[in-house]
Amino acid sequence: MSTGEAAGGGVKLHESWRKPLADEFAQPYMAALRQFLLAERAAGKRIFPAGSEWFRALDLTPPEDIRVVILGQDPYHGPGQAHGLCFSVRPGVRPPPSLVNIYKEMQDDLGIAPARHGFLEHWAGQGVLLLNSVLTVEMARAASHRQRGWETFTDAVVRLVAAKEEPTVFLLWGAYAQKKAAFIRSVERGGRHLVLKAAHPSPLSAHNGFFGCRHFSKANAFLEAQGRGPVDWALPPVR
Repeated sequence: MSTGEAAGGGVKLHESWRKPLADEFAQPYMAALRQFLLAERAAGKRIFPAGSEWFRALDLTPPEDIRVVILGQDPYHGPGQAHGLCFSVRPGVRPPPSLVNIYKEMQDDLGIAPARHGFLEHWAGQGVLLLNSVLTVEMARAASHRQRGWETFTDAVVRLVAAKEEPTVFLLWGAYAQKKAAFIRSVERGGRHLVLKAAHPSPLSAHNGFFGCRHFSKANAFLEAQGRGPVDWALPPVR
């Protein structure tokens, strides 16, 4: 998969990511991933999100704007849900359970009433990179595209963000996301970034440390202390 293929053919990628990721797109694993995805489509399998939205998180949030990184696992696998941002769903789609729990924690932490929708582009537009570790999935088959190359690609994205001079907050929820902490020099390790870890917000694990983590207020306190300004976590209504 080349940078041109990523940015063309209906697949959108913000200009500012093309050069930093050019070497990654030229790697053999990306060519193998492209062939896998083409074969899956040729076999009649439905892949989410749409091809134009595989890199939606990067397209909406250029590297120079990133203040917070939230890492998800793989996209939602139900029709009409995934659109390229972790934990987010399209307008008109009921917020999934993990996002409902994120809203609950945000309310307890910041007093923000839960939104009636699950569309998180308002966050992405403020420099919150909503990145899944795996960027595609087959309909009705969770985790079906793991270990096909996407993890290597998103590792590279996290490394690029972690190499930035600007202090950034990484919110790592669950063991899967926390694997990427190895690429980040946190303030605890003599680095410049704040790494916050908690259980995944899924109903299966949220009571094991996600609820009460206060990551939203901690992220904003760090950003303000670094002169980068707080994130407005309140989500406006969508039409």
